[in-house]
Amino acid sequence: MRGVILYGPPAAGKDTVTTALRELDSGYKLFRRLKAGSGRTSGYRMTDEATLDMLHRRGEVVWENRRYGARYVIDGPSLAQELHDGIPIVHLGQREAVAAVTRAVPDARWLVVSLWCPRKVAEQRIIARKTGDTTERLSAWDATETLTEADLTLNTDDLTPRLAAKRIHRHVMRDERPSARAE
Repeated sequence: MRGVILYGPPAAGKDTVTTALRELDSGYKLFRRLKAGSGRTSGYRMTDEATLDMLHRRGEVVWENRRYGARYVIDGPSLAQELHDGIPIVHLGQREAVAAVTRAVPDARWLVVSLWCPRKVAEQRIIARKTGDTTERLSAWDATETLTEADLTLNTDDLTPRLAAKRIHRHVMRDERPSARAE
C-alpha cells in the first residue's frame, strides 16, 4: 500500500499537482476529506457535524482541523480503503497531521512531499481563485510550518505541475521506502 501526502500552505499547488499526478497515472486519487461547513464543496465528502461527532465517538478520526469556517476530518476506514484500492493523495497543511496520517495505517508506505512557493506567488494565486477570503488564506499560509522531514521538497514556482508530478511519481514507484530528502 502506497500513498502520497502533499503538504503545504494554501496556494502552494496541492490541487494542481494532484491533477498532474492523475493525468500521469490513473492509480492516483485525491483523498477527499470529510467536511462539515460552508465554502467550497469540490474535493470533499460533504457531511454534517453529527456524523463527524459519531466518527469521533467510534475512534475513527485520524485527523481533524477547523479552518475557513468549516470542520475537516480524515477518517481511518476511508483512508485504509483508498490505500487498498490505489494511491491516495492526501492534502495537509499542519505538521501534526502528517504524523497522524502516517501512523494511521502502519502497513502503508507514504511519500511525504512538501510543496511551497513564495508568499507573493501564493497571494496572486489566491486572488485569481476569487474565493473572497484572501486575508484568511494568507494568514493560514503564514501559519504553515516548514516540514523539514519531508521526503521531497518542491518549489511550485520553479516547476511545471507536470514536472513536479513526474518527480513525485518516480519516488512513489521505487520498491523501497522513499529516501530522497530534497530536490
